Amino acid sequence: MARIESRVRDLVGSDADMRAAVETVLDRADDGEVEWADVRDELTSGQWGRLIEKGILVDGDEGFRLADVGETRAGLEDDTSGSGGSSSSSSTDVDTGDSSWSKYDKGAAVVTVGLFLGYSVSEVRNVIGGVMDVVLGPVAGMLPFYAVVMVLALATGLYSTLLQANLMDMEKMGMYQERMKDIQQRQKDAKERGDDAELEKIQEEQMEAMGDQMGMFKEQFRPMVWIMFLTIPVFLWMYWAIGVGGNAQPHIDAGTIVLPLVGTAEWTQGVLGPMQAWIVWYFLCSMGFTQIIRKSLNIDMSPSAS
Repeated sequence: MARIESRVRDLVGSDADMRAAVETVLDRADDGEVEWADVRDELTSGQWGRLIEKGILVDGDEGFRLADVGETRAGLEDDTSGSGGSSSSSSTDVDTGDSSWSKYDKGAAVVTVGLFLGYSVSEVRNVIGGVMDVVLGPVAGMLPFYAVVMVLALATGLYSTLLQANLMDMEKMGMYQERMKDIQQRQKDAKERGDDAELEKIQEEQMEAMGDQMGMFKEQFRPMVWIMFLTIPVFLWMYWAIGVGGNAQPHIDAGTIVLPLVGTAEWTQGVLGPMQAWIVWYFLCSMGFTQIIRKSLNIDMSPSAS
């Protein structure tokens, strides 16, 4: 299948509304040339942009033109052909057009980058630690520090799970994985048949799928930004409270902790290589609570195409 025809098939296959958009552009095109003013009453700006992004519309003399009118029309026809019985396009299409970050996501990302300074700049750590102590200080005054860490691990595990469940589209991620498996299988079959034309078409499809992959990486990183946005201040408070870092002074009497296979240890003592007792205890609590939360809320973080 030719390149433009394949792109049109993929586009209308992933979004039923795009078929009408492509047909409108074909009807309004004059010798292949078409301008936004000619179709804006029928197309959305997003649909127009996707046609340009996919290379179906390219720069023309006065506006835009169809890269290949014949192939564009062919791409709208029912796909009943194939080589050796295999489908000439991926059986699983993924629409990642809605993977852009909102202004709030971008704002949280910028603030998160600034919060990272607290790990190396004591002045930033002291400010954030002092602010967080307004809320966490009374908790530390009522509970031993190991219990405070457990409470923080429970809280961070809860909102991390909820953020991932609500901000990540597991079905879309599963569909993307299915699409990649389908492409790999068809590529393997084409190599066994020695079908060079099919291989070339599949390679073009793989290149287009790379754009989907970047969109999925953005979707996966989106909840991580919010998780770090909420979690870094908690970590910086623990840094500030027990005096982690060179020349840092503890602000609470945390005492000691008894760890399995380690025994009694200071909170800032390295117990697992360079990892100090407080971070080891936090991760142990966090992993345990996270599993309990996911089971209790019946939240499955595995990608699924079903």
